[in-house]
Amino acid sequence: MYDAAIFWDWISFAVRWLHVITAMAWIGSSFYFIALDLGLNRNIDGPADGEEWQVHGGGFYHIQKYLIAPEAMPEHLTWFKWESYTTWLSGVAMLMVVYWAGSELYLIDPAKMDLTTWQAIAISAGSLAIGWVIYDVLCKSPLGERPTLLMLLLFAVLVAMSWGYNQIFTGRAALLHLGAFTATIMTANVAMIIMPNQRIVVADLKAGREPAAKYGKIAKLRSTHNNYLTLPVIFLMLSNHYPLSFGTPNAWIIACLVFLIGVTIRHYFNSMHARKGRPNWTWAVTVILFIAIAWLSSARGFDGDVEQAEAVPLTRYEMRFTQAEGFEQAHEIVQGRCAMCHARAPAWDGLRWAPKGVLLETRADVARNARAIYLQAGVSHAMPPANITDIPQEDRALLTAWYRAGQ
Repeated sequence: MYDAAIFWDWISFAVRWLHVITAMAWIGSSFYFIALDLGLNRNIDGPADGEEWQVHGGGFYHIQKYLIAPEAMPEHLTWFKWESYTTWLSGVAMLMVVYWAGSELYLIDPAKMDLTTWQAIAISAGSLAIGWVIYDVLCKSPLGERPTLLMLLLFAVLVAMSWGYNQIFTGRAALLHLGAFTATIMTANVAMIIMPNQRIVVADLKAGREPAAKYGKIAKLRSTHNNYLTLPVIFLMLSNHYPLSFGTPNAWIIACLVFLIGVTIRHYFNSMHARKGRPNWTWAVTVILFIAIAWLSSARGFDGDVEQAEAVPLTRYEMRFTQAEGFEQAHEIVQGRCAMCHARAPAWDGLRWAPKGVLLETRADVARNARAIYLQAGVSHAMPPANITDIPQEDRALLTAWYRAGQ
């Protein structure tokens, strides 16, 4: 039974690895084609809309773009879709493994909303689906003809979702879900809009019909949205590793500002690739926004009074480990070897926040993080770093035995 924790941790690692790899492939191909399209040389004769000569890996590539089919339509076309699909599927798998399977630890915050596991999972999954429906309806409305106004309205939706997630889930889960919400929109754009429209155009071209211009226009709008949403999604993917981003009451505001940073950075590169100059003012705006984010993160979320925290009733998960054999010894070990750093006001010189936002002061804190203690300080020597507090092997064995007793 106790090996389940090790198994799930390695599953989480494997899924995260896959997610990062596929995200790199999707983002890389996306950025490449955006830069290619914007940078095409269109001062050429012939049916091609533009061309580009590139050199890579010792070879030369001559790339031409056609808005209509060339004289000989190739039978084989390379479709760039599975990079997006696999990124989303692996992301959902990671959401299930980490946040759904570990809902009592990572997803549910009883201080915000006392949810059962199934309720939290239902809200988690339902919000992703509902988000796509709302976004798709807005894009198909008359607002689709006014892209700037549509972008502003979509930003307002993201602000509302950021605030809403922060009212329900833990800070860590709130930012991760905002990223999943956005990534679901991006992948659905590819699967539900861009690819079907492209297939219609290809079918018309092969049949000798002139494709309707609306299909390309619709796909272009969705592709533009994906372009500007990419960088914020990466930030939100990484946020769970940095408590400065999620461990503050202002986490939802930080997330909103990150979306603005995504716009300023992409605007610079899009302008540069389109040979429309280098709008260096965007970097000044980016720096100002980043400074604002750093300032907002200083509103610490871990400063609560320890006595007040101890008065909060234990959850069922916490009770299981506080009642397990060896808890008192484990609690004493953690207090003596770990709590000076993992505290609401760390006593270790140079630390202002608990590493990774993990608190180990109260009995509930220790019980809540039983699995992490088992993996980080029991079966492995990852914590404390370089064994700086000199945890002896027998103490690690006691931590391991306590966790196994609680399983």
